[in-house]
Amino acid sequence: MNRLLDYRFLIPMALLLGLAPFFPKPHLVEKLSMLLAGTLKRPIDVFDLLWHIWPFVSLGYRVFLDLRARKQ
Repeated sequence: MNRLLDYRFLIPMALLLGLAPFFPKPHLVEKLSMLLAGTLKRPIDVFDLLWHIWPFVSLGYRVFLDLRARKQ
């Protein structure tokens, strides 16, 4: 489990999966703009948003764990 939360794995995963496809606009940017506009209604779009955002959530969780461990 620790290998999955290694920065060498999380950073490329967040950049590749989180931002793919890169052109014309990253999917994550497109889905977040749909969410803010209130047009994110289809289940496939919600799943797509979750699919592209989970690497960033995992990276944020790892940073949180490291900062918490540093304080102790």
